[in-house]
Amino acid sequence: MEKEKTTEDVVKSKPSKGTIAILRIRGLVRIDRDVQDTLRFLSLNQKNSCSLHKMSPSLLGMLKKVKDYATWGEVDSSVVDALFDKRGEEYQGKLKDANSKIDYTSRYVEHKGKKYKKYFRLPNPRGGFDRKGIKTPYALSGALGYRGEAMNVLLKKML
Repeated sequence: MEKEKTTEDVVKSKPSKGTIAILRIRGLVRIDRDVQDTLRFLSLNQKNSCSLHKMSPSLLGMLKKVKDYATWGEVDSSVVDALFDKRGEEYQGKLKDANSKIDYTSRYVEHKGKKYKKYFRLPNPRGGFDRKGIKTPYALSGALGYRGEAMNVLLKKML
């Protein structure tokens, strides 16, 4: 039997040039303060919210910390386009402050010339999560942790 790949194996084998989607699965009850802060840094403020990131060593550390509350994996460009088309919310806030000293580019993401919020609010997946629920790792037929290319299937079920 082939060993299940972990996030560290993926990063060490080949740096991902694609996009990583991170989806928060579990809610706010009984979360440590540092895990809650990490989820906020990833723009995952509520259950079923999703954000897109590029893989980096600092992101890998954050994913290790939130592995019991979120799932993540690589997504195709077609799924990214569908996320922005169906669930993207346009950014309506300020671009700069009154004195033009502070730039607010960290609050939005540009996609095809438009500015969107950094997160997507998604409904529950049609057909539910995997068999063993939201408290079990994906490697054991659950919903949490690294899922690789299977993230595309989950996001399509939620669109």
